[in-house]
Amino acid sequence: MEFTAEEGRSFSVDCPSLLLPALSIGNVGQLAVDLLISSTEAKRVGFLDDSSILPCVGNDAFGPQPEGNLSVSLEAYESASNGLTLIQQRSPFIKGMMIQFARNMANFIKNLGNKKHIIILSSLDFSKKKKFDSSSNIYYISNIGNDGFDPQCENLGYKKLEEYNPDQKRWKHIISLSEGLINDQESQTLIQEYEDENEPLTDFDYFASLPFAALFSFFKAKGFRVTCLMSYCSEGDNISDSFQLADATCKLLDLNPDNFNGKQGAGWKIPLSWQSVYGPPPDTTIY
Repeated sequence: MEFTAEEGRSFSVDCPSLLLPALSIGNVGQLAVDLLISSTEAKRVGFLDDSSILPCVGNDAFGPQPEGNLSVSLEAYESASNGLTLIQQRSPFIKGMMIQFARNMANFIKNLGNKKHIIILSSLDFSKKKKFDSSSNIYYISNIGNDGFDPQCENLGYKKLEEYNPDQKRWKHIISLSEGLINDQESQTLIQEYEDENEPLTDFDYFASLPFAALFSFFKAKGFRVTCLMSYCSEGDNISDSFQLADATCKLLDLNPDNFNGKQGAGWKIPLSWQSVYGPPPDTTIY
């Protein structure tokens, strides 16, 4: 993974927390990161380039007015006043490259040398939800304990993802790969053996195969404190889900959106790119 800094900028030693999305259904993690970048008025530090993800380019994502500042697949932002580094990923992995991306990202962040807490934001397929509980839609896993339990998250009302079990074979597989106990070739052999067993996939298998699981495992193997925050959703308009996830992140980090950057009443700032996130409004003359 290569990094190209914006002119005159570099990563700050005053940003111990790092946020990044894990791509999944509804793009909720990416939307939440965009909302946090915009609201904290984070500045772009530079661009990341990795052969594991597809290239893309678009117009200025944050504004307040479109100025022709291009956005690309992988970018780094920082808000020193809030102690945050934010990585935004705007395009998917190349097929079969998810593990390599997680490995490359964990290595890159480890080499920065000053990050303490990694927070991964993602979403889960609503059809996989077993219990319908209106009290909270925020789920988590953490490496504070071996079973994923985190008392801080529990006190905030978040629920541990029941499908995280480091002793289940697919979870054990990704953990072993991240810790270097097996190599990529041995991993492919194991995957083929799983397929040859012809056993029906469980929810444990499904969740262990998602990007958040790979990122969580590789960051954990590097010795970081890692927390995954997730919400169940469906494809569609997931703006409200992204607000919920961004707010949950702020609570975990003890940040108040109404006081971002020391500005009383700052609140959430909608990214410019959201004006066209679902395309232009319909032509009223058709009605």
